[in-house]
Amino acid sequence: QVQLVESGGGLVQAGGSLRLSCAASGRTFTSLAMGWFRQAPGKEREFVATISRTAATTYYADSVKGRFTISRDNAKSTMYLQMNSLKPDDTAVYYCAAALSRYYSIASRDYDYWGQGTQVTVSS
Repeated sequence: QVQLVESGGGLVQAGGSLRLSCAASGRTFTSLAMGWFRQAPGKEREFVATISRTAATTYYADSVKGRFTISRDNAKSTMYLQMNSLKPDDTAVYYCAAALSRYYSIASRDYDYWGQGTQVTVSS
């Protein structure tokens, strides 16, 4: 079993920055592909970014490309999402997720474990 705990969400003005963290436990972190997803009120959960087990590969949704950066520190069993130039459309609950059987993935169905989510609110 893998436990994922997100932190770092909050309220920020448009154009501001936040850094989300996702601490993992329960399994060797380097065996997990990791990803960030988000869900805005009234909308379906959507892919944000993914990072491979060794951090060699990253992939982003078009809506965040160039503004968000995903990274991981395998020594600390922690994944990060640096969010810059935030927009009101980025307002959502952000979830981290872990996949056992994938190198990396943009599909939520490929992820086996999910965190509880952290709220990000961007004011205009």
